[in-house]
Amino acid sequence: MLQKSQSIAQRPGRNLHVGIATCETEILEAQKLRYRVFGEEMGARLPSRTAGVDRDIYDPYCDHLIVRDEDAGRIVGTYRILSPAAARKVGGYYSENEFDLTRLQHLRPQLVEIGRSCIDADYRSGAVITLLWAGLARYMRENGYTYLIGCASISMADGGHTAASLYNRLQDAHLSPLEYRVFPRCPLPLASLRADLSTDAPPLIKGYLRAGAWICGEPAWDPDFNTADLPILLPMAQLDGRYAKHFMGRQD
Repeated sequence: MLQKSQSIAQRPGRNLHVGIATCETEILEAQKLRYRVFGEEMGARLPSRTAGVDRDIYDPYCDHLIVRDEDAGRIVGTYRILSPAAARKVGGYYSENEFDLTRLQHLRPQLVEIGRSCIDADYRSGAVITLLWAGLARYMRENGYTYLIGCASISMADGGHTAASLYNRLQDAHLSPLEYRVFPRCPLPLASLRADLSTDAPPLIKGYLRAGAWICGEPAWDPDFNTADLPILLPMAQLDGRYAKHFMGRQD
């Protein structure tokens, strides 16, 4: 099993290193990065009472995956990971604030939630997200978990027309089977939005779908982040082999 003190992977070139945060100082630095990205760049209303820090009730229960630039001495990317056991302790998954997950009840013993993915503005060349995905893959394999769930965000800066158009374009090819559908608690009003805009999926959503993930239903509106969130489910058994080898460090 992956220990918190273990390294997961390294990246040639820049001295980037990925692993699970080992102490409160590293977690705090990751939370400060989240605040800069979500609070300052995106203008999200964050729940934390500490200035400059994105922290909520789920953080103490999560493992925090981080990418550190060792030469610069700074954390430049992060994901937070909520294991099935931790979800039971905190009372559920973060996604349940946005979606009714009743149809996924039978998956809970193997269901890992990922979220709060962000990368420092100076490091968005692809290397950091590749390392984060390699870290997630190692975490899943070594702990024997078989499903990843999360909310993938689309900006609502235009009032939601881009999000509605993107969902309309993706649903035919990427919707999950009916038995895995979830339902938004605050649905995006698709009927009143344009669905014909030419749109490109954000890189993170594109990565999930290329890996073999499903969209499990219609998007929810997250008013705090002003985003439309797609419910994403990735069965690890469905992971595309070529994508896994290139982006997630899998050895076939």
